[in-house]
Amino acid sequence: MAISNPNRQRTIFDRAQAKLRSGDAGAAADICEQGLSEFPQDANILCMAAQARLALKQFDESRRHAEEAIRLFPDFAGAHDVYGDLLLATGRADLAVSAYEKTLRLDPARPVTLAKIDKARSLLDANPHDASVRVRRRHMAFEPEIRKAEQFTEDGDHKEAEKIYRGILKQDPDHVEAARLLAGVAAFHERWRDAEVFLKRVVTLAPDYVRAWVDLANVQREADKFDDAMASANKVLELAPDTPESFMLCASIVGTLDQHERAIEFFESAIALAPDKASALSGLAHHLKTIGRQDEAIARYRACIESRPDHGEAYWSLANLKTFRFEDAEVDAMERLLDGEGLTDLSRLQLHNALGLEYEARGDPDKAFANFEQCNLIRRRSESYDPVDTENTHDHTIELFTSEFLSQTAAEAVEPTPIFIVGLPRSGSTLIEQILASHSQVDGTRELGDLSKSVQSQRRRTQNMERFPRALAKLKAPGWSAIGREYIRRTERFRAGAPFFVDKNPNNFLFTGVLKLAMPNAKIINARRHPLDSCLGTFKQLFATGQPFSYDMTELGEYYLQYQRLMDHWNEVLPGFVLDVNYEDVVADLDGQVKRILEFCGLPFEDACLRFHETERAVRTASSEQVRQPIYSSSVNLWRNYEPHLDTLVHILEPLLTKMPMALQPTLLLQQQRKQS
Repeated sequence: MAISNPNRQRTIFDRAQAKLRSGDAGAAADICEQGLSEFPQDANILCMAAQARLALKQFDESRRHAEEAIRLFPDFAGAHDVYGDLLLATGRADLAVSAYEKTLRLDPARPVTLAKIDKARSLLDANPHDASVRVRRRHMAFEPEIRKAEQFTEDGDHKEAEKIYRGILKQDPDHVEAARLLAGVAAFHERWRDAEVFLKRVVTLAPDYVRAWVDLANVQREADKFDDAMASANKVLELAPDTPESFMLCASIVGTLDQHERAIEFFESAIALAPDKASALSGLAHHLKTIGRQDEAIARYRACIESRPDHGEAYWSLANLKTFRFEDAEVDAMERLLDGEGLTDLSRLQLHNALGLEYEARGDPDKAFANFEQCNLIRRRSESYDPVDTENTHDHTIELFTSEFLSQTAAEAVEPTPIFIVGLPRSGSTLIEQILASHSQVDGTRELGDLSKSVQSQRRRTQNMERFPRALAKLKAPGWSAIGREYIRRTERFRAGAPFFVDKNPNNFLFTGVLKLAMPNAKIINARRHPLDSCLGTFKQLFATGQPFSYDMTELGEYYLQYQRLMDHWNEVLPGFVLDVNYEDVVADLDGQVKRILEFCGLPFEDACLRFHETERAVRTASSEQVRQPIYSSSVNLWRNYEPHLDTLVHILEPLLTKMPMALQPTLLLQQQRKQS
């Protein structure tokens, strides 16, 4: 067997497809046969060969290729689809329907296959008045309009796509596919309620439409309607029990609820159906990592790479364990992938980040930084970030939340008491969280997004279309109370009944004034670190979502200045409300800092907080494995290893750095000071 070369295989497939589309089925068949001599087990080339032979009416050859594809890849929807085409062409419409239905169970997002089912059923003289047939036919009515709308969506013009879908529904209110796709537009704009309404209509009209149930489950999950989401996912399982994606959908829902053991069970069921499914192996590994089963996670990530050698996410996830080291052969494999073509931007940036972390561990900061920089150059292109907007938001926050504004009547205290750990990412927040979560009276959760959502809900309740913070300018005690109550309600699913709980979303520093009025008994800890270590750690980290400011060194430095400006404001107008905790101080004096943190939170000292690394709990952040070890000092002043690459950052942060002790200042500033003196 030839060594797998995804780029070569894709080239062969594309050439054959182009010939077939141009009407030259003979040339397409020849290209496929040559390709199969190199790659006899390539599913796509086998199916293309079957299609070409079918176009030539060479039915036996077409059947041979299609059956071989199904034998090798029984869960590949394309193989069943082309086999259905063959059956239909040879007069077996009844069997063709079964093949097409199998195709849809494996891949529900194939509206063309629905049209093929209609054609096959029409050949069987299906009753045109039968309701189920009418419903299925509606999927592909207005096909040109649907295709045009999908192109608008692909081009980012969701408004025009929405117009087309609504136009179709005016003419045919029961058009299933238009309603489903319109729900997709609503979901894109995070109008979850509208999306759910459309999708419920779809599954009422077409109760066996698996893709619609999948979409409905995802929308309900995003809307925090987890019981409904699970009910919809169970319907998917009922309709498509032999499809691994059905179990993966269930895993995604229970995983959102931090039910990691249940998620693991669902992923294992998916893998039992498709042992080499890379996305299932990777998803399983994520949950194993989160609950501390590191060796098993590593094995699954490596199995994922074995199944799909270009799976950048698996390499990145291994590196992101922070305590893992690649073998030389794995490093060479990543380098070869980056030297080749055909990688997606996402895989490319993930591989660069993984190599950056590996070269850092190997003591080669120059190679490490080069890879971090390449990763971030790619990622920044896909991020939307406006530093001027950040500055304006902070300006308006400082203007609104004055001492006078903050002295108004606040809401009542909330129970349980939230402890917010804020700051810049990679500044020691996970360490502080793990210390607190080791206390018997504290529930550790994760980085929750519920505070900002609670603030946005209040804005919608008052129908105030102004942005934060101006939308809150006229709010009084009942409104602040509503924010606090909603936050406590929304976070209930992450808590286990302790009188305190931790929310370590770093971006919540923006809402410090809100917390003073909405949850006055809340505790806020500002996780701090040397500015250069803080920014460098953020620059090195590839975040799954959010933190769009972190992929450009200039934007990152300016964001840090804005963060510091706002924290200085809170300390001025709310003295004592926020506790600054320096990572370096925790490393140097764990005992003293733990007692200080607990005293600030109103918690009695417990020795378990000093043995935080022994605490067994799910940790979802990038530091998940580091906080399962005793405290270490290797990350203190790590920026010095990268100092030749940090000139841009040093210049931006100069106003802060020059106030620090000379021993903590970069060489560039010390040289400037010597010249000036």
